[in-house]
Amino acid sequence: MHSPKFESITNKHMIIDFRSDTVTRPTPAMLEAMMKATVGDDVFGEDPAVNELEQTAATLFGKEAALFCPSGTMTNQIAIKCHTQPGDEVICDADAHIYQYEGGGIAANSGASVKLLPGDRGRINALQVEQAIQPDDVHRPRTSLVCVENTSNRGGGSCYDLEELKKIKQVCDNNGLPFHIDGARLFNALVAKNETPRPYGELFDSISICLSKSLGCPVGSLLLGDARFIKKAKRVRKLFGGGMRQVGYLAAAGIYALQHHIERLSEDHEHAKTIGAALQTQNYVERVMPVETNIVIFETKGISAKDLVAQLKEHSVLAYAIAPDKVRLVLHLDITKDMVTRTIQILENLKIA
Repeated sequence: MHSPKFESITNKHMIIDFRSDTVTRPTPAMLEAMMKATVGDDVFGEDPAVNELEQTAATLFGKEAALFCPSGTMTNQIAIKCHTQPGDEVICDADAHIYQYEGGGIAANSGASVKLLPGDRGRINALQVEQAIQPDDVHRPRTSLVCVENTSNRGGGSCYDLEELKKIKQVCDNNGLPFHIDGARLFNALVAKNETPRPYGELFDSISICLSKSLGCPVGSLLLGDARFIKKAKRVRKLFGGGMRQVGYLAAAGIYALQHHIERLSEDHEHAKTIGAALQTQNYVERVMPVETNIVIFETKGISAKDLVAQLKEHSVLAYAIAPDKVRLVLHLDITKDMVTRTIQILENLKIA
């Protein structure tokens, strides 16, 4: 039986959802901004809120243009298709979202193959990239794109070092390769590393940023690049069925998030570190990956990840099993300090046989 203290905690009916930072709901202020949006037909380029969002994001990173899309998967896949030809090869980490979680889109959408590199918690380095570039040989696929993910989802929210990214960029330039960043949680990295967007705009030929993860929007991602690239991307978005009409109601949420939800990401990072430290002392935890941003990944011991997630669900805590022995918790703006405290109490009182 559980202790009375544990029962008093778990009898509360509040659901604490750590499955992803995509589960957030718009704040009242964000909803108000959405309701007040002035909209038009974005396919005709006539939605004022979309135009403002795209220009705001492009300016933030020092890029010429941006394109609003329904999802980060779409922005990544559009970028890959714009940068490659069928039969080409894309270099990325073995745990990269573009490979692991985008439905085989690199092959299906672009007809490209993938060179997977064993990185350090989702991060590859310049030497690996240089050694992975295919020689000019008709028997080999043509290397045509290098992709990195910052932060790395399966790497536990790990952040790239900017100097290493500059080294990878140099390799790309030396070999005439475009450089794309899946920046679904790039703002987490910027806050954690105390960096600014402009250097990333200078490094990358294309940038994908997600609004519906850490920034708390209900829908949407942005693809950034120079004007020529975004013109091509807009055609590919149409091909993918991604054109939207009076979508300014959603774009207004993105504008609000860029103005109000970036600095607060440090709260999520602190909450994640607090939970990570608590997990370190539990006998059913083999290892906790280093916690840098808002993601906590830990390996289980004596219980499968699936069974541990099921036990947590019994106490109204939702988590995600990303492997047979790995559980992921993602912090976000809907997780309060009290929820973190309650979660730690639950974790400390779990009874693992």
